[in-house]
Amino acid sequence: MGASFKLGIVGGAGWLGGAIAGAALAAGTVRAENLTLSYRRNKPDRFSSALWTTDNQMLADRCDVILISVRPEDWPSLDLNARDKLVISVMAGIRLAAIGEKHATSRVVRSLPNAAAEVANSYTPWIASDNATQADRDFTRAIFDASGVQDEVGSERDIDYLTGLTGSGPAFPALLAHAMMRDAVAFGLAPEIARRAVNTVLTGSGRLLEARDASPAETVHAFLDYRGTTAAAIETMRQAGFEQAVANGLAAAFKKSIAMGNSD
Repeated sequence: MGASFKLGIVGGAGWLGGAIAGAALAAGTVRAENLTLSYRRNKPDRFSSALWTTDNQMLADRCDVILISVRPEDWPSLDLNARDKLVISVMAGIRLAAIGEKHATSRVVRSLPNAAAEVANSYTPWIASDNATQADRDFTRAIFDASGVQDEVGSERDIDYLTGLTGSGPAFPALLAHAMMRDAVAFGLAPEIARRAVNTVLTGSGRLLEARDASPAETVHAFLDYRGTTAAAIETMRQAGFEQAVANGLAAAFKKSIAMGNSD
C-alpha cells in the first residue's frame, strides 16, 4: 500500500489514536485527504484536511484499512462491519478471533503501541491473523515505524506480556521520576529544580541507552564495579525489593490483559 490508500481511525479524537494519526501524517505514510477519524462528542480542532465523522460505519466503508483505538470496555458497543478489510486493533486484551468475528473480517492485526507514539518513539509489538496478507503486514510495519519501533511477535501470549512491559512502559519511568522528585523536594530542593533534574536524568539515560544500544545490565554492572555513590544506591534499592516489585507489577499487568480478553 502506498500513501494513496485510505486509513480510518476509530477513536481518532483520543490520545493514542490522535498520536498515531499525527505520526503517520508526519512520516508521509498517509495523506491527510485520505485520512478519516471518528469522534463521539466534540470534534477536535486538529488535522483540518482530514475527514472527521461520528459515523463509524461510514468510516469503515470509505477506508481501505480500519484502525480501532477505543478503550476495551467501550469496544463491545462498537458497531462496525469491516467487510473483510484489514482491521488493526490497538486495544489491550482483545483477541484476534474476537475482533475478526465482531467486525466481519479474517484480516486482523492485534498491536500494542504506547503513549510515546505522540513523539514518534513508541515500541509496538504486533501479531497478524493467518489470513492477513503480505501487504497487510507491510502496512502494519509502516504505520508503526512512523510511530517509533515495531516488532512482529510470535503469539498473542507475547502481546499480553508486552502489554505491561511496553504498553504500560512510559508509566514506569514516570513512577520512578515521581518517587525521585518527592524525595528531592522532601530533602529541601525547590520543586522546579527537582523536576528539571529528575526529568533530565531519565531522558538522558534513555538517549544514552539508545545511542549505545547496550544491555541495561551492562550499564548497571559498570556503576556497581565503580563502587561509588551509584553502587550504594543500587544495592540499597535491590535490598528493599526493587526488582521483585517490578516483576510483580509486570505479572499483574499480564494477568489483567488475559482477564480483559476473557471478560466477554
